[in-house]
Amino acid sequence: MEIVISFPGGGGVDAHIGNFTLKTDQHPPIGNSSAPTPFEMFIASIGTCAGSTILSFCQQREIPVEGIGLKVRTVDDSETGMVNQVLVDIQIPPDFPAKYKRVLVLVAEQCLVKKHLEQATRVLVTASEKASDEKVAEPTVRS
Repeated sequence: MEIVISFPGGGGVDAHIGNFTLKTDQHPPIGNSSAPTPFEMFIASIGTCAGSTILSFCQQREIPVEGIGLKVRTVDDSETGMVNQVLVDIQIPPDFPAKYKRVLVLVAEQCLVKKHLEQATRVLVTASEKASDEKVAEPTVRS
């Protein structure tokens, strides 16, 4: 997978994934909060990944997803200020089949984002000169 990153101006940093553009921004004074921050998108990816596994599970069993939601929150380490826990709460309606309540937790735990985080994936950062004919991806304009 390759994702191209560009700087559209201000505090914005965009990620181009195929034909899609994910916009991010920073809070003032760096940006103007026009989009989620990269860190907020990172945390949101855990919730949306868990949600995708739940959606697939329910669709395969013809279980309605209306009324199902997820809340994701972080818990910071008081000494470092870094997030040391991400809590994902699956909220189900009262009429959700009881036999699947615990299974939903197991299904959500299969989320690939969660699994990769738990494996402590190594991130390597390098710098290289861009070829003169190499272009940065242009943002996709959608109407």
